[in-house]
Amino acid sequence: MNNNGIIEIDGFRFVYQIEGEGVPVLVVGSKVYYPQLFSKEIRKDLKLIFIDHRGHVKPPRELKPEDYTLDRILEDIEVIRKALHLDDFVIMGHSGNAFLALEYAIKYPKYVRKIILLNAAPTNSQGRQEQSIAYFNKYASPERKQKFEREIALLASDIAREPERRFAHMCIRMGAHSFYDYTFDASYMWDGVYTSMKVIDYLWGEVFGQLNMIQSLSKVDRPVFLGLGKYDYLVGPCSLWDSIEQKFTNVNKVIFEHSGHNPMFEEPDLFDAYLTKWIYKDICRPI
Repeated sequence: MNNNGIIEIDGFRFVYQIEGEGVPVLVVGSKVYYPQLFSKEIRKDLKLIFIDHRGHVKPPRELKPEDYTLDRILEDIEVIRKALHLDDFVIMGHSGNAFLALEYAIKYPKYVRKIILLNAAPTNSQGRQEQSIAYFNKYASPERKQKFEREIALLASDIAREPERRFAHMCIRMGAHSFYDYTFDASYMWDGVYTSMKVIDYLWGEVFGQLNMIQSLSKVDRPVFLGLGKYDYLVGPCSLWDSIEQKFTNVNKVIFEHSGHNPMFEEPDLFDAYLTKWIYKDICRPI
């Protein structure tokens, strides 16, 4: 198997990239964005397989709604799985992509060994978004709030300049909501990340607002790693997931005390230790 390549589905060219050795972990999202978040060390223990979905693929034609339904996107992941000959793997989704990872595991459970859900709220409904904003306004430090106000004031001009990159600009300007170090500038991480706004608006604005991961978790029996950041104001508070381990004994929840929305990047040593120990709990490590 090549470590990188293109899988074409219905005219869409999905790029994949494979890095590391060990248990295969299929990372759903952007092949350009996500490799930047994980340490070199974790690649010694895990085979990270980064794949695009239709939200990060340049469309081959003018998109119609039937081109980017949830079922179509889940089917894409299944076609990619087959093409990469993944018969026993872990699936990972971060932020909104956690919804895709979990829904894939529900629809195509046969080859999924474990599920990793990172930095997601149970739902992306309007009510939950308002709850996260209220949490930020109540608990964020004055310095963090000031940084956010300065950044968000620039968002309109960013979008006017590059409307097709609206999602990326929003994520960059929301840095004070996203990172433990609220002064961190993540703009470089979005260089070269393609955003198909029709698809992203549909997923984040409609699909993820209607889904509820707590309800969806009742449909899976695989072990689930739920990683959260204490300072993740973007999808916080962590209390949205209170009692999840009592409700579902297959869920292992870990809160990273010095992280925001990206604990794999912000606390890499601790993140790597927790995740690899959990993945290899019932698996023999390669010699």
